[in-house]
Amino acid sequence: MLVFGILVGVLVTLISYLLLLMRRRLNYWHSRQVACEPPHLLLGNFRGMRTKYSFPEIWMNYYKKFKGSGPFAGFFWFSHPAVFVLDLELIKNILTKDFAKFMDRGFFHNEEDDPLTGHLFFLDGLKWKSLRQKLTPTFSSGKIAKMFPMVKDLTGRLVDTMEKKLKESQESGKEEWRNVLELKDLLARFGTDVIGCCAFGIDCNSLSNPEAKFHIMGKRLLSEPRNGQLGNALAFNFPDLVKKFHMKIIPDEISEFFMDLVKTTIKTREENPTEREDFLAMLMELREGNQIKTEDGEESKSLTLEEIAAQIVLFFLAGYETFSTTVGFALYELARHQEIQNRLRQEIMEVWEKYEKDFTYESIKEMSYLQQVIQETLRLYIPVPVLNRKCLEDLEDPVPGHDEKYLIKKGMNVLIPVLAIQRDEEFFPQPDDFNPENFSPSNCKGRESVVYMPFGEGPRNCIGKRFGEMQTALVLATLVKNFKFSTCPQTQIPIVFNKETYFLGAAHGIYLRVERI
Repeated sequence: MLVFGILVGVLVTLISYLLLLMRRRLNYWHSRQVACEPPHLLLGNFRGMRTKYSFPEIWMNYYKKFKGSGPFAGFFWFSHPAVFVLDLELIKNILTKDFAKFMDRGFFHNEEDDPLTGHLFFLDGLKWKSLRQKLTPTFSSGKIAKMFPMVKDLTGRLVDTMEKKLKESQESGKEEWRNVLELKDLLARFGTDVIGCCAFGIDCNSLSNPEAKFHIMGKRLLSEPRNGQLGNALAFNFPDLVKKFHMKIIPDEISEFFMDLVKTTIKTREENPTEREDFLAMLMELREGNQIKTEDGEESKSLTLEEIAAQIVLFFLAGYETFSTTVGFALYELARHQEIQNRLRQEIMEVWEKYEKDFTYESIKEMSYLQQVIQETLRLYIPVPVLNRKCLEDLEDPVPGHDEKYLIKKGMNVLIPVLAIQRDEEFFPQPDDFNPENFSPSNCKGRESVVYMPFGEGPRNCIGKRFGEMQTALVLATLVKNFKFSTCPQTQIPIVFNKETYFLGAAHGIYLRVERI
């Protein structure tokens, strides 16, 4: 009994000590008199996530509550003190002037045990810098233009699929569903086909077959973390620690599928050379054994097979979610604003006629109002609502003129609430209204660059921006030319955001009435 009593005492003492340390940590910002929402013991300032609030709502609520309280507010990334940036000058410093001190995102990656996490979005430091230099030429305007015909062919297939579904809705006998389509899933499947074609050089055909293996594996990659939500939380909260334990976040079956697909495709191309100019062909040029020169003219190590597979998976992650979200919400807003849809269609038809009834890479770029519609959609519905950075060294005076209590310490996560800033009435009048005139030349003149950052800013901005813009513009122009979109009883107004994902998305799909023109 004596030994048992001693063990209980030791255990109680240890737990009490750990709780004391936790409370001291969670008192970090309060003790420094920096504005901060009182944190939850385990969730930090993510209180209500996945139950009461979506992630975008957490960022927007926090921004509205603390804007004006200082250059930044305190935030707790679960149990870790973090910085929630509020000052535009500080944002510019973090993303550009002081970029070297905030180069990393601080996300989990374990390329040794979980090679598909070794992609450009997750990597840090010199590994990120070296890979970025190698991949930058892959996303030049010239190479994106060469992929335009591939996307264009698939866009024609999307129109055919929509016509087929409209016919089925008319023949179903259900009047309330006549000409009503759910567009989020349809656009996601189209995005899968584009990625399969432009990244792997394969015909996924998921538009016709929702159960296509490539599409299913891609969805699982986004929705099935290896160790469930608890494992995800650990990887988000303690990325360095879980890496030391050789933890993985991607299920073996999914990892093996993409690795085998890349290996098989590369082997086939080596045995049967092709002139196809897609992402995989470009990455194969960077394989081991090939000489690579950086922008500085220095030789650099080439890519391994695992690194190539990881970048292909990143193309999928970026293209699948961001594309379907952007086009889906654009059509949703056009359906609610018929005058904007009509004006956009008029511009599209004028350019269509000018280019001899065809869409070309040049003609799409000529549609200025189309670009404004896309920009306004990304303002209201940016797929990644917050930019993450990690402080690599103490920043003693982040914003000159502010109190010395505003110290950003080494190792802290830094959060830049892009969506909240883009919905701030100080920068955009009536910020929750859909108004493409926000991006007319006169309204853009003199606007701070960091109040609108759908693709990020600075050296770590989105490398795939040109491809994403091309694909979105081509698809939107094609759909608006061929179909009229309007709301229906099944349209959710206002849209409810998905609480299950870190990205911004519609919780219950996007249902619209679609009529062939």
